[in-house]
Amino acid sequence: MPPVVLIHGLNNSCLTWSQVAPRLAADRRVLTPDLAGHGQSGRPDAGYSLDWHAHIMARWLEIVGLETADVIGHSFGGGVAQVLLLECAERVRRLVLIAAGGLGKGVGFWLRLASLPGVVEHLGEPFMALGTRLALRGAGDGVTPEDIRALSQLNSREGSARAFARSVRDVIDWRGQRRNFHERAEKIAKLPPMLVVWGDRDALIPIAQARAFAESLEGTIFETFSGCGHYLHNERPDELVRVVRKFLDDPTVPAPHLKRP
Repeated sequence: MPPVVLIHGLNNSCLTWSQVAPRLAADRRVLTPDLAGHGQSGRPDAGYSLDWHAHIMARWLEIVGLETADVIGHSFGGGVAQVLLLECAERVRRLVLIAAGGLGKGVGFWLRLASLPGVVEHLGEPFMALGTRLALRGAGDGVTPEDIRALSQLNSREGSARAFARSVRDVIDWRGQRRNFHERAEKIAKLPPMLVVWGDRDALIPIAQARAFAESLEGTIFETFSGCGHYLHNERPDELVRVVRKFLDDPTVPAPHLKRP
């Protein structure tokens, strides 16, 4: 089986996969890196653009020796996974987008507020732990108290607010999301098979974006999780793993292609 790389979202870490990774690891190698500025990774004084994150991830795939892998990205991590197709499409065998950014304009109000210049970066450091706890209230019962405490502690490290604020500002402004897959899709020589998974109660990124994206790429597989919010991998990990494993193991899954007007 090809290895699987799980990429977490904003203000999060590999801990978000604590319910999913062990289940997938039953029959394949699973890697759960922390994005730069998150988790146990360093927090350099850098730009934290989406392209910058994707470039680091591409170099990481090369360094750890993954010639090809199945990539799964949640939220901001889904946006990073999309840009990986510009960096190293040949290394991405299949792509799974879970409530991913970069597929439309709409986004939750609190993230629009976080994009205001200077506010979070210069004033938010003392509140990162509290913000983490509040954000994870919507993550379902799958997030253990231990994970919440650990992630809150990680996000209180010096430089976390800067990394979060700059990552947000590159992809979001007060009007909504600033990056869109279709803006650069034609630069990707060959798209891998794609699975798009979304909760129909996602209050952070509307499910309508997922539907529109799946309709625009013929051959994309789209799965809806009824009653789930943005963190469906925490809310229903068993069901998610079944859906993902079926997609990854199906030899007949086609590669999608852009519909022409």
